[in-house]
Amino acid sequence: MLITGSVNLAALTHVKMEVKGKSGQVKGVFIPLDVNKLSEHEKGGVFLNVVGFEMKEPKEYGTHIVKQSLSKEVREKMSKEELEAMPILGNLKASDSQPAATDSNAAPEKTFTPDDEDLPF
Repeated sequence: MLITGSVNLAALTHVKMEVKGKSGQVKGVFIPLDVNKLSEHEKGGVFLNVVGFEMKEPKEYGTHIVKQSLSKEVREKMSKEELEAMPILGNLKASDSQPAATDSNAAPEKTFTPDDEDLPF
């Protein structure tokens, strides 16, 4: 079974930016880690943990909705209103199709500070 989906990064707290890069102006999205409860791992990588909930009535675009998965400790500190206000980040769709070939190598990590004159790309 193949599960495909999409995540709307704009559902997270973010700022759209345009910054000077080596190839000219580069459009991007700045997503703060702490505000969005993202986990930064010591071996590299920043993770948005998600969970899929099956829709009562599947749609053409999906069979599940995707929300951020938080630890029990974090959830218990949130009010009912805060939990209910957590956005739907995207959707998943289960199908019997074969997966397309993809390159599973992640891009090397790059760090940019606003004082840098240019982005590294």
